[in-house]
Amino acid sequence: MLDGRPEQMLASLDSLAVLPRGTQVHCAHEYTLANLQFARQCEPSNADIDAWYRRAKSLRQDGLPTLPTSIELELAANPFLRVQSIELLCTLESRFQISISNRLAAFTLLRGWKDIFCAEEPIPTGRLWPSLL
Repeated sequence: MLDGRPEQMLASLDSLAVLPRGTQVHCAHEYTLANLQFARQCEPSNADIDAWYRRAKSLRQDGLPTLPTSIELELAANPFLRVQSIELLCTLESRFQISISNRLAAFTLLRGWKDIFCAEEPIPTGRLWPSLL
């Protein structure tokens, strides 16, 4: 996590989640494919993630941007906006062998996992903001 506390980040995302679904999201960097690879690990059964990944991969192969996106698409496929997803919660609990009691704990663990996603093995949960888990 670069700046701020998990509570602040979750509150910020919650404020975006209530915007009209057609609202465009203009990110500053082209990280869509990497983010979708992470999202696929979080929710392997999410068809929206798979469809977006295929589309984004095709766009990038053609040298085109994947941005902007929309609030609707983000709500369907962005794990940070889906911390209430049963599949995501099960993935987190299974991967980190921990019981998750609330959205903030799920978000915090998810953010910690994303920070080290390139690693093969999960880091011990004690290093992922233990006071919130």
